[in-house]
Amino acid sequence: MDMEEIKQLVQLMVDNDLGELDITDGDKKISLKRGAGGMVSLAPAAAASPVPVAPVGPAALAAPVVHAENLLEIKSPMVGTFYAAPSPDSDPYVAVGATISDESVVCIIEAMKVMNEIKAECDGTIAEICVKNAQPVEYGQVLFRVRPN
Repeated sequence: MDMEEIKQLVQLMVDNDLGELDITDGDKKISLKRGAGGMVSLAPAAAASPVPVAPVGPAALAAPVVHAENLLEIKSPMVGTFYAAPSPDSDPYVAVGATISDESVVCIIEAMKVMNEIKAECDGTIAEICVKNAQPVEYGQVLFRVRPN
């Protein structure tokens, strides 16, 4: 990993208000942590032995999960900034009570200046919107709860 990549990772942490970031690439590992003053420290990491990881496709990352109250959860497939509408002066993609299909775009997640449309991947009615517009979101964070049809 070169300094430019590390600088990009630090900027990603600052942009998304992340306190800690651990990345493993083969036998290379980097661990970044931000302190209370916003400083980022690079923790030296010992070479780790490779651990086999099952490949996960983008569809599996955003696939809805059944919630305890029989609600489906639409989770963020990436770290980024949640946007409820395609532009600041547009209406939101969905609102509580809106009926959606598996192909319905429910929001945008901005990651590294790329706007990624997030599809519902389930049919139902929006029961809850769990994040606010322009809020940073983590990978796997619940964005919406959907009552299945």
